[in-house]
Amino acid sequence: MAKQRKIIHVDMDAFFASVEQRDHPEYKGKPLIVGGQPNSRGVVAACSYEARKYGIHSAMPCSRAYRLCSHALFVPPRFDAYREVSNQIRDIFWRYATEVEPLSLDEAYLDVTYTEAFNGSATLIAQAIKREILQETRLTASAGVSYNKFLAKIASDMDKPNGLYVIRPEQGEAFVADLPVGKFHGIGPATETKMHNLSIHTGKDLREKTLAELTERFGKAGQYYYNIARAIDERPVRSQRIRKSLGKETTFAEDIHSIPELTAKLLDLAERVFESLDKQNLKARTITLKVKYADFQQVTRAHSPEHIIQLTDLKQIIPLLLEKTEAGIKPVRLVGLSMSRFDVPVVQTHQPQLDLALNDEF
Repeated sequence: MAKQRKIIHVDMDAFFASVEQRDHPEYKGKPLIVGGQPNSRGVVAACSYEARKYGIHSAMPCSRAYRLCSHALFVPPRFDAYREVSNQIRDIFWRYATEVEPLSLDEAYLDVTYTEAFNGSATLIAQAIKREILQETRLTASAGVSYNKFLAKIASDMDKPNGLYVIRPEQGEAFVADLPVGKFHGIGPATETKMHNLSIHTGKDLREKTLAELTERFGKAGQYYYNIARAIDERPVRSQRIRKSLGKETTFAEDIHSIPELTAKLLDLAERVFESLDKQNLKARTITLKVKYADFQQVTRAHSPEHIIQLTDLKQIIPLLLEKTEAGIKPVRLVGLSMSRFDVPVVQTHQPQLDLALNDEF
């Protein structure tokens, strides 16, 4: 039997608004709208959960959002900041997944079928990803875990915010049968109305239609609806990424002032980085140190010797890189190490299926 696929869909919670509330503590706990001003023709790009309580949602005209909640805070988007956080999050994804397919800045599919961490448990991997996102970005994410993309995406929305929902292989068909068609990813309001007019309200109703009936009514999409009504989705997680670096970072519970303590933390990270390099048979020629101070200012320092870097080299390289920062003068909240300039770039491609037993930990 083929190895059971394990897919995670990660979706950041109110991403743009959460970044704003993180960076501006005065926004916390208040209805916040990222987008245009209330007297403009702009629309809501994102809103906080406090704003959603008033019926505000993305793509709503800002003028209407103001009428629903006149005391809401309206702030313009900062896409550079969101992209920076998105890159941090994707780096975390690549620590665990063999394939990462971003859908936008704040969500992605991950294939962890062949990931060895946590004995291959997709549930524990999702927990670790959520934990590392919170530690390194101070933001929460929701995750859905299942055996295909369709169910994983639905699952990620089941327990927001900061949720984790798992749909196991033996639960898929029953779960879909009870699901309103309006909750199906790929069925928008217009299609939902059309289905309701055909007395299709749930997955069970949809499953009662033949492929010929669905194709006649919905064209090429009929095949997709026929499959998802049976919890079938064979679409692979696809990424075209060429891995250019591999790294680890850690956020401290308390800011650190001591250079020896920072050096020790970085050497611990280095061991983890080289363990990952060895697993992927990679050799690197550049090391980059990342330091984030207590005031959230961030700097990087890199070193590229003429030879391939070995773990033993880092006892000399790390102190030299730290000297080029203000560590020891300014308190440090986060450090990271990454390796790059691999001798042979490794393309992240879909792994071949293996013949294994189906009793894997899900």
